[in-house]
Amino acid sequence: MYDRSSGILLSISSLPGKFGIGCMGKEAFAFVDFLHDSHQQLWQILPLNPPGNANSPYQAFSAFAGNILLISPERLREEGLLEEEDLLILTPGHSISKIDYQEVRINKMKILKKAYVLFRADFEKRKEPYYSFLGENSWWLNDYALFQAIKENEDKDLCWNKWEDKIKHRNRSDIDAAMSHYSKEIEFQRFLQNIFFKQWFELKTYANKRGIKIIGDLPLYISMDSSDVWSNQDMFLLDENGNAKWMGGVPPDYFSETGQMWGNPVYNWDRIKERDFDWWIARIHFNLQMFDIIRIDHFRGLESFWAIPAGEKTAENGKWMKARGEELLEKLKSRIGNLPIIAEDLGIITPEVEKLRDKFNLPGMKVLQFAFSSDEKNSYLPHNYSSSNSVVYTGTHDNNTTIGWLKDITPEEQGNLRIYYSSGWTHLHKKIIETAWSSVSRIAIVPMQDILELDSRARMNIPGTIEGNWQWRFDWRMLKKKQWKFLSKMTKKYNRCRRKKSK
Repeated sequence: MYDRSSGILLSISSLPGKFGIGCMGKEAFAFVDFLHDSHQQLWQILPLNPPGNANSPYQAFSAFAGNILLISPERLREEGLLEEEDLLILTPGHSISKIDYQEVRINKMKILKKAYVLFRADFEKRKEPYYSFLGENSWWLNDYALFQAIKENEDKDLCWNKWEDKIKHRNRSDIDAAMSHYSKEIEFQRFLQNIFFKQWFELKTYANKRGIKIIGDLPLYISMDSSDVWSNQDMFLLDENGNAKWMGGVPPDYFSETGQMWGNPVYNWDRIKERDFDWWIARIHFNLQMFDIIRIDHFRGLESFWAIPAGEKTAENGKWMKARGEELLEKLKSRIGNLPIIAEDLGIITPEVEKLRDKFNLPGMKVLQFAFSSDEKNSYLPHNYSSSNSVVYTGTHDNNTTIGWLKDITPEEQGNLRIYYSSGWTHLHKKIIETAWSSVSRIAIVPMQDILELDSRARMNIPGTIEGNWQWRFDWRMLKKKQWKFLSKMTKKYNRCRRKKSK
């Protein structure tokens, strides 16, 4: 299903640039060129949906909409939707290494509103592709645009289940009246999504032409405060007031002694089956148009999931509930054949989860930072990989950087590392990358922070915490020629280069 290959994990928000946040502009195209020139074949990104609580892309306002903060102002200018001086609004001296989301949002909205004015002024020339976009996406876009219009004009921080009853419960006549009342704001939201997806597909097309496939990230759960939960309340275990009866999370594990409580409502799988899995199938089809491969985050939740009663303070007192992921994947396979899906199978994994993963021939994940917490039988050590059908990582967006991790490891991990790497501690972070590249796993992925040899200050996320996450950015000056050469050399040495097509 997958050729032997390798790539880099980097959020689009982490790209360089002068606009306070990475975006889908020239720096994104330059990153594709860097991947191509260093013989990589894959770019794994984080979810592209509009981030909600604590700016997390895993707590998005929509499972379908795009994050408008990633829209490139320079490309808007090239399209005639901004003037050169408009770009000055976005460059008041941003940090190149850290995203200030509040400042970025304020300034980006100013220029996006200017772009909309010019778009409307030149609408005749632009209306055909615009109407085509609306026709293809109205099934999710109308609800999302109204959802955002209400938020923008009311209290942004107020969850939909605190709205007045007639809108909360989606009475048809009241929804129609709201669509009319907020029509101008709804049209602006539609415009923003049209621009986002236009820029995204141009970037993806360029990447594919350069031999780079995009691995997208699909969170299993949906944010409570999202247009999807609001417009599909029957699909979730909610009470009559729209409050979650149970919340998603995981029990105590490697990342947290008391488990993780995410706050997402859990699915009503019986009702989802009654609906013939329509929303889920639409969601996966949509993502397979956007990306070449998708990684399902928290894949184990498709077999069974940890449900925490509403009102609990930690994730310790939950219980396992069964899901209907096998039936869902059967339906998908019958429609599209082999599933280009990576199963994030980290954490508490049972034989039933492994059976579900293997039934559909989905590669699971191996993380080398987990490989040294026990003896030589540890399943994350490459000599124990039972199949090449896996994806090996030095670490993920939830891990420390490799250098940061090496500074914080336990004495037991340090001892196991010294046994495994008997050649010494010098340049150990590079040896760990080489271990991933040399493994039998068909796909090897390294976070950009590890290529740049950065410490824990460049960490993307600390699970179970709210403040200070999702802010890291890099600058091209961080990338040294020796680092590029190392990546290129390892990729050639371990047969992960792009194969030349036979004539």
